[in-house]
Amino acid sequence: MDKMLQKYMDTLKTLDFKKMYENDFFLTWEKTEDELKAVFTVADALRYMREHNISTKVFESGLGISLFRDNSTRTRFSFASACNLLGLEVQDLEEGKSQIAHGETVRETANMISFMADVIGIRDDMYIGKGNKYMHDVVDAVTQGHKDGVLEQKPTLVNLQCDIDHPTQCMADIAHVIHELGGIENLKGKKVAMSWAYSPSYGKPLSVPQGVIGLFTRFGMDVVLAHPEGYEVMPEVEEVARKNAAASGGSFTKTNNMAEAFKDADIVYPKSWAPFAAMEKRTDLYAESDFEGIKALEKQLLQQNAEHKDWCCTEELMKTTRNGKAMYLHCLPADINDVSCEDGEVEASVFDRYRDSLYKEASYKPYIIAAMIFLAKQKDPVACLKALEERSAARHFQG
Repeated sequence: MDKMLQKYMDTLKTLDFKKMYENDFFLTWEKTEDELKAVFTVADALRYMREHNISTKVFESGLGISLFRDNSTRTRFSFASACNLLGLEVQDLEEGKSQIAHGETVRETANMISFMADVIGIRDDMYIGKGNKYMHDVVDAVTQGHKDGVLEQKPTLVNLQCDIDHPTQCMADIAHVIHELGGIENLKGKKVAMSWAYSPSYGKPLSVPQGVIGLFTRFGMDVVLAHPEGYEVMPEVEEVARKNAAASGGSFTKTNNMAEAFKDADIVYPKSWAPFAAMEKRTDLYAESDFEGIKALEKQLLQQNAEHKDWCCTEELMKTTRNGKAMYLHCLPADINDVSCEDGEVEASVFDRYRDSLYKEASYKPYIIAAMIFLAKQKDPVACLKALEERSAARHFQG
């Protein structure tokens, strides 16, 4: 047995993650610490095996269904890569080409796409109170379909970003941090600045900052949420962060001062998002088909954003971080000054210095998603990893 794979399996044996089997992944704070650690461990094991030319194909057939209700590059390809890594084919559900446009119900659509589906990945992040609910509606439909004998199995749902959380992104973010710091035990006591930053666009979702404060507080980190007045996130997610921090021995604080958040920070995450109240209003306007109202709201929010162009990750701010060398995180794409826009979230010199690190951060996402699927579909993940290693089939056969 490979020593590194044995180490991963030994770690899994110490964790209680049995409830992940035949279950779904909605929000990180709905999972136990052991379950989160199991995802990190399996992700590392799958990555190690691929890098050492060991096939991790646990499916000989089956579908991974993806539904993206918002644009995506990294998450779309990460989901496809994760499914492929495990042996699943991917089929994208394009609502405009389906019978949804003709009034097909969520229950009917969910069952019709799931006859041979093992996993469904959904991104639905644009409307407050809608995205996470839609994902639950899909799960309720396929659960009933399986119970009624329509489906031979219930496909697992993976939240690829909703209005509340972006679990695959934030899990990839913290996996990167764990590796950079040399272990999950080294997260405790590290200061994290989750800060709003200026963007020339108005409607960026709240799910990344909410996901960060909801997850990083699980591991004893000192998380600071910084934003101008009026750019609040969901109050219920702030409460999750407070409870997590109290339980882990970390802290969760808020400030309206970006410099205060960056001072002595070990990790900074400057990222634009739309105000919670505005996103609620936007959802209501769309429900009423009030397109003039939407245009007026967009104009108002762009003007509001423009009042805070000084909220930018600059070289000067980075110098104030811990030893001037804080880790810089971003979900990408970033709004880069004088590159993608005139004024944005980060100065070009800062972004360029961290470019390789940011790409490495993004590289964890396919393995995180694959681990979520693996743990939901394998009753005994340790035995499965062992069997894959013993089979030792080459991922890339070279004659």
